[in-house]
Amino acid sequence: MTGNGLDWIALGLITAESSRIIPRILSFYPHPPDALRASRDELESLGLAEEHFQCVISGGVYEKAAEEDRRLRELGGRAVGFGEEGYPPLLKRIPDPPLVLYYLGDGGAWSEPAVGIVGARNPSAYGRAVAESLARELAGRGLVVISGLAEGIDSRAHMGALDGGRTIAVLGTGLDACYPRQNKKLAERIAAAGALITEFPLGSEPIGHHFPQRNRLISGLSLALVVVEAAMKSGSLITAKLALEQNREVLAVPGAITSKLSVGTNALIRAGARPVTCWRDVVEELPPPLKDRVLGAGRGGAGEAAARTGEEKKILGCLVAGGPVHIDELVSRSEVPLPDLLAVLLDMELRGLVRPSPGKYYTRSL
Repeated sequence: MTGNGLDWIALGLITAESSRIIPRILSFYPHPPDALRASRDELESLGLAEEHFQCVISGGVYEKAAEEDRRLRELGGRAVGFGEEGYPPLLKRIPDPPLVLYYLGDGGAWSEPAVGIVGARNPSAYGRAVAESLARELAGRGLVVISGLAEGIDSRAHMGALDGGRTIAVLGTGLDACYPRQNKKLAERIAAAGALITEFPLGSEPIGHHFPQRNRLISGLSLALVVVEAAMKSGSLITAKLALEQNREVLAVPGAITSKLSVGTNALIRAGARPVTCWRDVVEELPPPLKDRVLGAGRGGAGEAAARTGEEKKILGCLVAGGPVHIDELVSRSEVPLPDLLAVLLDMELRGLVRPSPGKYYTRSL
């Protein structure tokens, strides 16, 4: 990368840890790389730390940018600046877009319509199943699923999306680090089928304040954000707040009123977030042309054609359209053990194949 591209990397190096000054740069400099040629007084007025504006004035920031670009290419990554072709169009609309993005994988992945899925790092079995199933169904219908590679809901969302399509992981570190470490294999799969992206340069560690800063990119890249399980004080609710400020749709999966993991999501629903009971609820909140296309595309037909396993086909065969069947009768007819039946029914419900009714009754949707 030469010329203007290095300007963007240089500017990114001095703003990565201070995203609060990005709106000022964009406001004062119609062509932001011009900030790198500003005077000391102008740079100081922007709020740059002394170490940064001294680096700019001395010209040392360009040497660092060239080294960053070299190391990035050795890793197989690339960088795209705010003013360059290929920069995510949705990110340009948020108040504080990163001035450079580093990525591994397909930079075109963020040009596709996307839905963010976030939630608890220590979710329940229910939360894990919901996140994975929702992501699988949405990705299978052509939507890119975006999350943060964290343990718990994030990881499950990425895994589900990889089963059905593409996903993007937004990192709170440089591309040469993986946090948490146990997700290294998952990160490699994501880079192969989608993209890993970050605003933090190589060598950046998983520092606490990186993750709230990272969250604005998860919501900013998404048309809608789904929260699956969240305590009242959690990073997921911070992301939901950012999504609302960015004029994105916010949805939440309802949970048991006795669970601490449902306090945050149930509060979002009380505040006006749409409750999510299946993938269709998410798609209904997308812009009309996209919504119509996704709903019209389907995913393999209706009825038994939509069933993936022998157990699902048995269950659909036991359900008569328009007639609810009690869970006990389903166990008897399908010969599927109750614990397995409940897990399969939950997945089928999220995919819109069956509908639950009060009293543990189920009805076939298709």
